[in-house]
Amino acid sequence: MPSRSIETEQDRELLLIFLGRQKLPITVEITAGKHRSTQQNRLQRQWMNDFASQLPEYTAEEWRGHCKLNFGVPIMRAENDAFAKVYDSVIRPLPYEQKMAVMMVPIDLPVTSKMTVKQKTAYLEAIQKFAAESGVQLTDPEALKWKGQ
Repeated sequence: MPSRSIETEQDRELLLIFLGRQKLPITVEITAGKHRSTQQNRLQRQWMNDFASQLPEYTAEEWRGHCKLNFGVPIMRAENDAFAKVYDSVIRPLPYEQKMAVMMVPIDLPVTSKMTVKQKTAYLEAIQKFAAESGVQLTDPEALKWKGQ
């Protein structure tokens, strides 16, 4: 079943209609909170480019994998029991290099794509802290508002 963000009463009514048309049995998972925002996604991508340009031992994609594994996974394990169960049984036993490979393209385990706005905010804050500790200057989120205009 596709993921949907329910923000209005009309959204809720459409979801109920959709669910009513599904063949049984089905399994439905509901997550409280709003799905991560496009602005948060753009900021995350820009910050990975910032890391790659200032600490070139990793590409932007490798920095993305590093951040997903070290900051995203702990957030999702703490707040999503289904994620924790699968991660702990399948991925946690792997060596670090294999875990990193699972986080990046072409496998690209969904971690941040499953986050709510609140979770993604905590994730971005963890990246900010890591950047400060690493001496990386990140693009100011306010500057992205004007980029490309």
